[in-house]
Amino acid sequence: MTLDEFLEYAKTGGPLDTPDIRRFMDDMSDEARRITFALNGAYHTPDEVRALLSRLFGAEVDSTLRVFPPFYTDFGKNIHIGAGVFINACCHFQDHGGVTLGDGCQIGHNVVFATLNHGLAPEDRKTTYPAPIVLERNVWVGSNATILQGVTIGDNAVVAAGAVVTRDVPANTIVGGVPARIIKSIL
Repeated sequence: MTLDEFLEYAKTGGPLDTPDIRRFMDDMSDEARRITFALNGAYHTPDEVRALLSRLFGAEVDSTLRVFPPFYTDFGKNIHIGAGVFINACCHFQDHGGVTLGDGCQIGHNVVFATLNHGLAPEDRKTTYPAPIVLERNVWVGSNATILQGVTIGDNAVVAAGAVVTRDVPANTIVGGVPARIIKSIL
């Protein structure tokens, strides 16, 4: 399986359960760990951090991206980041289904992006299903928040610290809680 084949298949949301897919995911996880261990194992200048992330993502990152390591991912090749984005320390990107951060997004400490879910039926529990996470422009995600698969967060929205976002968030709103609910409108 090639990266392009995997990415196209992941867009369908189909089960990631064939031997070819599992082998490919294991190989990609090994590559991601090699790069993240290098990133997280020593001090790097901001330019060095961006160079390592470019290798990890498989595409050049914007020169305005700021990331404070450590940074974690078990795939890496399905992360797309706009201009002026800041990602604080200890964030986890499970990006098989795709994680997109629009321009100006601010991500707090220990935020988790989880694009895979397991089947609910006991006989399907080991099967994972991908769905993308999309943060539109100027989204602020507070520390220790978790964003689950298939969620889109609209422009200028704020996710409160510790929230668990299980469904789409409208633009210009603040959400918080477990599961996250709209607290108020910003504008």
